[in-house]
Amino acid sequence: MKPQKSRSSVADLDTPAVTIDLDRVDENIARVQRRIEGCGLVNRPHVKTHKIPAIAQKQIDAGAVGITCQKLGEVEAFVEAGVTGDILVTFNIVGDLKTERLMALVPRVKRLAVVADNEVVLRGLSEAARRHGRDLPVLLECDSGFGRNGLQTPDEALDLAKLAAQLPNLRFDGLLVFPNTAPRTKGFFEAAVSKFEAAGVPLPILSGGGTPALNALEDYPMMTEHRAGTYVYNDVMMVHSGAARWDNCAMTVRTTVVSRPTADRAIVDAGSKVLTREQYYVENFGRVAEYPDAVVANLSEEHGMLDLSACRDKPKVGDVVSIIPNHCCVVSNMVDEVHGVRDGMIEVVWPVAARGKVT
Repeated sequence: MKPQKSRSSVADLDTPAVTIDLDRVDENIARVQRRIEGCGLVNRPHVKTHKIPAIAQKQIDAGAVGITCQKLGEVEAFVEAGVTGDILVTFNIVGDLKTERLMALVPRVKRLAVVADNEVVLRGLSEAARRHGRDLPVLLECDSGFGRNGLQTPDEALDLAKLAAQLPNLRFDGLLVFPNTAPRTKGFFEAAVSKFEAAGVPLPILSGGGTPALNALEDYPMMTEHRAGTYVYNDVMMVHSGAARWDNCAMTVRTTVVSRPTADRAIVDAGSKVLTREQYYVENFGRVAEYPDAVVANLSEEHGMLDLSACRDKPKVGDVVSIIPNHCCVVSNMVDEVHGVRDGMIEVVWPVAARGKVT
């Protein structure tokens, strides 16, 4: 589906609807591009935040070296839409079904790099690349304290890098961590650089990630690229972490007050199927832009419960309010389309091309 051009008023939208402030998106893209370039790094934004090829193209046009995808389904959607430059997939690709999908994409892209954190994944990638007569660039993912997947020590990373260099049709390109804010990142990178240098193994790429880490890029002088995603929209978590201000938040969910069962409670028509219940390190379930003293206290599937007890002015039944979500990346995966808005008018309707592309 192609973006639809529109000039209707945002007030005409039925609710709930996800709106994107286009001026804020453009400002966020430009600001973060300057920030990353100013630290001598290349920018490889993560598209799982927006899942929209047109926004990825904005990021590339602003100077991004390429994009980061989390799953092959995202790559397929973006390649089909014509985003065929430098793409990194930051998730272990396991099994013949997925490696065949991967290899079908390789000739359609300028550069398609992958990650691995274990021998099984490496050997599967090597066999697929050998079978298709193609070379695959590979980065090794390291766990610097986030507690997800990843190699646990620089020694493990060096051993796996040596294996990657020996396997047919693989090219070892470097190391990757997420997020930089994990507690062992700097020490892990410093030790890895020292050990790889002593072993004579080049480290052309040291890739870090995370929007909150943008505030501390100077702490990682050995890093060569940064992968941030949420910055393009921002959300409650990013404001809480100090990575954004409220006027940097481009995504809001427009939602209608459908009930006022008590003086201090309002019910809106956006629940967990739009806003999600993700909280991570923040409280409640979003911020009401027009009523900052209101609390999005709870969500069920279709209902949002607002606590208005701290509000002097309170919305009435029929009023439309805008909620900044806790985590904008998940909201993108909940809706078929988002509405790009400028000066109160809908300028573009973008289908969320990679919605549901989780394989």
